[in-house]
Amino acid sequence: MTPLWQRRRNKQQELEEEIHGHLKMAEHDRVERGQDESEARQAARREFGNVAMVEMVTREQWGWGWIEDLLRDLRYGARMLRKNPGFTLIAVLTLALGIGANTAIFSLVNGILLRPLPYPLPEQLVSVNGTYPKGAFAAMREQMQTMDVAAYVEGYEFNLTGMGEAVRLTGAPVSAELFQVLGSEAQLGRTFRAGEDLAGQNAFVILSHALWEQRFASDPAVIGKVISLEGVARQIVGVMPADFRFPSPKTELWVPLNADSRDTPAFWAGDFMPVIGRLRGGSTMAQAGAEVQLFQARVGRLFPWPMPATWNADVTAVSLQSGLVSDVRTRLLILLAAVGLVLLIACANVANLTLSRAAIREKEIAIRTSMGAGRHRVVRQLLTESLLMAFVGGALGLFLSGAGLSLLRLVFPAGTPRLADVAIDWRVLLFTAGLVILTGVISGLAPAFQCSRTELTESLKSGSRGTTQACARRLRNVLVVSELALAVLLVSAAGLLIRSLWAVSHVDPGFRSEDVLTARITPVESFCSDPGRCFSFYRDLVSRTRSLPGVSSAAVVSTLPLGGRVQKRSVTFEGFTPSGAEPEPLLWLNAVSPGYFGVMTIPVLRGRKFTEADTSGNAGAVILSAETARRFWPGEDAVGKHVRIVNQKEWRTVVGVVADVRGHDLQHNGPAWTQGTFYVPYGPGATLENGTVPAAMTLVIRSAMGARLEEPLRGLVAELNSEAPVTEIRPMAAIVSGAADAPRSVASLFGAFAGLALVLGIVGIYGVISFFVGQRTREIGIRLALGAQRRDVLKLVVNEGLSLTLMGIGAGLAAAFGLTRFLRTLLYGVSATDSLDFAVVAILFAVVALVACYIPARRAMRVDPIVALRYE
Repeated sequence: MTPLWQRRRNKQQELEEEIHGHLKMAEHDRVERGQDESEARQAARREFGNVAMVEMVTREQWGWGWIEDLLRDLRYGARMLRKNPGFTLIAVLTLALGIGANTAIFSLVNGILLRPLPYPLPEQLVSVNGTYPKGAFAAMREQMQTMDVAAYVEGYEFNLTGMGEAVRLTGAPVSAELFQVLGSEAQLGRTFRAGEDLAGQNAFVILSHALWEQRFASDPAVIGKVISLEGVARQIVGVMPADFRFPSPKTELWVPLNADSRDTPAFWAGDFMPVIGRLRGGSTMAQAGAEVQLFQARVGRLFPWPMPATWNADVTAVSLQSGLVSDVRTRLLILLAAVGLVLLIACANVANLTLSRAAIREKEIAIRTSMGAGRHRVVRQLLTESLLMAFVGGALGLFLSGAGLSLLRLVFPAGTPRLADVAIDWRVLLFTAGLVILTGVISGLAPAFQCSRTELTESLKSGSRGTTQACARRLRNVLVVSELALAVLLVSAAGLLIRSLWAVSHVDPGFRSEDVLTARITPVESFCSDPGRCFSFYRDLVSRTRSLPGVSSAAVVSTLPLGGRVQKRSVTFEGFTPSGAEPEPLLWLNAVSPGYFGVMTIPVLRGRKFTEADTSGNAGAVILSAETARRFWPGEDAVGKHVRIVNQKEWRTVVGVVADVRGHDLQHNGPAWTQGTFYVPYGPGATLENGTVPAAMTLVIRSAMGARLEEPLRGLVAELNSEAPVTEIRPMAAIVSGAADAPRSVASLFGAFAGLALVLGIVGIYGVISFFVGQRTREIGIRLALGAQRRDVLKLVVNEGLSLTLMGIGAGLAAAFGLTRFLRTLLYGVSATDSLDFAVVAILFAVVALVACYIPARRAMRVDPIVALRYE
């Protein structure tokens, strides 16, 4: 099939040949009648009429006229932009920054929030926004009618032994139905079958594709082999595809749950697990949510002890996609709104530049209008130029967004859900294309309509400013006030987030992190099935670590502060009775060796620290955090009082009270579902809910040698236990810094957007004032010739800029007061309507605007009256 352009060229050629032939025939007839050849040619052309007009009318009949007009507009627009390289460069770069930033942020939103999950029929997948122990999940599995359910536990760790050096792997215990609910098949072998998550029937494991490649050399014969995980022999039954990353990209293997209804503590008080589901035929999300709420209303009666009324009080069913990203949704949408404001500021800036440039083109537009160009034709031409700039800016912005996206992946915390799915795909390209068109229209529409209102007579007069320039000036003022208002809004929000980050970063964590090195020591659980052997191992490890060169002290702790792990126990307090049907308080358990509080420099407020005598377990010593002591014995001295861990007979004596430690995150001492923190000496009394002693411990070392201790430490552990991997060797200061990663990422991005908005806003005010000075140069010269002082000129120019600035600041602060409330969930230690922040932002903009106004004001003060009177 002949292309459209080729057919058009052929028709054009035929038309030209036909017109040429017609003229030749007419000329020939006149020559035969005796006319001179030259006269005959001219007469033939006069009789035929305007050749160009005939061609144009004929082409319009073909229906391709709009293409020609568009091509003509594009060629003319490209020539005009090429003639003004300074204006074009500034406008294109401004739009490229705005479009590129929006594309990068939208790529995050698309990959994390919008892109469908990589499972069959993802719209049927459900997330229950509550957690349940194995016993409650078993009941849910039997009773649910609207959906099939599955449960999982994230972040478990397993030692892989018997294959050379012991390796620590991250895995997820899951219910047998998980893979069927997700609709995912194994690449090799099979997934788990029904019943394989029951105690005694769960000796299986499924490998991730990455683990299969790295540790098993992609051997397809791996199916059926038996490996040792935590000292338990498990048969490999499957290998998942490379793109299967549930529940997180860190997951390297999956094992079945160990559901044993005979083990009451583990069955009803063990891991509280997230639950997902797949809707059955004909069921809706609303029906699933209602059924989950009905189940929650009666599940409490199944527990062997009372459950708090607040447990899963607001449980419902939401889409799995929403459930997986609920923690980052607000941050991403706020960032998208912020970068959208930056683009609006960029559009306003380009519109202002276009208006200023339009003053130079006023006579050109007037001449085109006088020659018959209609207003719509002028508007179309100017919009075409604006869209052409936007397309060039969009292409450059798309290129910049690739680098920006790589930077965003580094800025956002590594644990951000679905971060690995972020990429520039067709949705992002479609979004960018729409953004380019929208940007071109927004930045060009107002200037195009304004320019098309040219007064012909006034514009064609030499030196005339015309009435349209007054209108253009008002429009420029409106645009710059809008720019400043949006910039003030963004800078105010960034100020709040930066102050919040500062507050988080300067929180006293309750310990000193300087010169503290941490290392996770993880012997297999079977090694600690003999508690004495486990205690002896850690006692020897601490003792020998203290003897290493440069080490001043060392200790072990079961849950390192800010380490992301929590161990919990229910505790009975002497003299304290829970109200109503509330259960005994749930506390965060920390098992520590003597010397731990000294290594971490945690102040002992009352009583004493643990001693070696306390590790025998006979004394039953316990230390409470200050917040816990205040909560359960307000106004009393907790030292000497007694507590008892639920399901244990002996009472323990409180021997000390230590300062509160930010153990969960920098904003909170512990998770919301705990009522305090307590410490027990690592010994026979340090048991978990299932009655075992903590096997994995974190070694904390106070030493100035830092990472240089890594190799000696690995060698020392290998001597004591060759099957105990040493992982997560990190300075404590880095852990504290990493705890602020989430607020730091939002604050840094907001700060970057706000800085860009501030620059664009100040460029806008500078441009308007510069144009003001240029347009009033003649007036300024007359004022100076009539005796005005240069300070009067300075006052005139600065007043013009300050009036616009103050209007922009006022509008921006009003918007900030109403909109920064949406940041409340992201703030710590600062109010969303903090008056100090707003005052500082107002002063900042006023000062910077003064500087921006002073530069053109100085130029105005230096105007020579004689030169100015000859201006234009």
